[in-house]
Amino acid sequence: MRLTVRGRLTLVYGGLFVLAGLVLLGVTYVLVSQRLPGVVATKFSTETPPPGAAADRLEVQQIVQGTREGALQTMITQGAIALVVVSAAAIALGWLVAGRMLQPLHEITATARRIADAPDADKGLHERIAMTGPQDEIKQLADTFDIMLARLDHSFDGQRRFIASASHELRTPLTLNRTLLEVALSQDEASEQVRQLGSTLLAINDRHGRLIDGLLLLAQSDRPIAERSYVDLADIVDHVAVSDTVKVVTDCHEATVAGDPVLLERLVQNLVENGERHNIPDNGWVRVRTGTRLDGWVVLEVSNSGPVIPRYEVPGLFEPFHRYRTERLHAPGAGLGLSIVRAVARAHGGEARADARDEGGLVVTVTLPRAL
Repeated sequence: MRLTVRGRLTLVYGGLFVLAGLVLLGVTYVLVSQRLPGVVATKFSTETPPPGAAADRLEVQQIVQGTREGALQTMITQGAIALVVVSAAAIALGWLVAGRMLQPLHEITATARRIADAPDADKGLHERIAMTGPQDEIKQLADTFDIMLARLDHSFDGQRRFIASASHELRTPLTLNRTLLEVALSQDEASEQVRQLGSTLLAINDRHGRLIDGLLLLAQSDRPIAERSYVDLADIVDHVAVSDTVKVVTDCHEATVAGDPVLLERLVQNLVENGERHNIPDNGWVRVRTGTRLDGWVVLEVSNSGPVIPRYEVPGLFEPFHRYRTERLHAPGAGLGLSIVRAVARAHGGEARADARDEGGLVVTVTLPRAL
């Protein structure tokens, strides 16, 4: 297993300190051994020693030699013990210093992780590291990261503004086209072919209008919710969950959330309409259930009968303009229903997921934080 950067720095610090201590201890040993006397000169060295002096001289030499060896041995032993103790303290101090030096990198990593863990790619891009201190390599890295975040944030904001502006601009010609078609169809002298053509053009115009409304709502739901109100999803279901083509069964319990009432109503409406639209021709049904789990999260579950959908196709249903085995030009919807559902759920701090039923159809579950 590879060591972390902190571990490698500590290992380098500790290794250099131990190596320097060993070199210092060896040099000290050599210098001290050269300074300690090895032979003791006496006044009888150039004269004929008296009787018994040779024995005394030998004894003195042995004592000096023993003292010298003992001193060197003691120095080596005590020095080694001191080196071990100081090295352990230096390694521990090196670990603390390495952690302190790497703290700015931990801040950069924490900021990047918060942005990466955000529900949507553009959530959290407003955060900045804003590191203070000397203009060293780590601060340059943090400043570069901030510049990258600023450019990404600006790019996502520009994309949302473009979608909103384009949707608003396209509404005017569509409204004008619809007015002209309705005036032309209202004339008595209009032939059957003209009326049929006008009806077809009106249907196409309506589909384009729904597409533009969906894009505008999708751009709006991607923005943070500024003003929140207390909304009970059960009340919205009682108001929205109706259909003339399929049987709608509701099981609603209190499910209070804090959010935008318009967006939450559109979320429920999209799920009910999606379950109604993608259903079987005969004896179709849609079930809507709301409630609060034990962990405090509000749950909205919409299931329906319908064609069998492979499980690997389910994640793609949340992508814009994606439909399962449906031609875009002839589909009644705009292909943004589940995309809007997911965007609204994430804008409120929740999530939306879908599961394919073995008998056919889907079970779409939306979880939202409960209003406190």
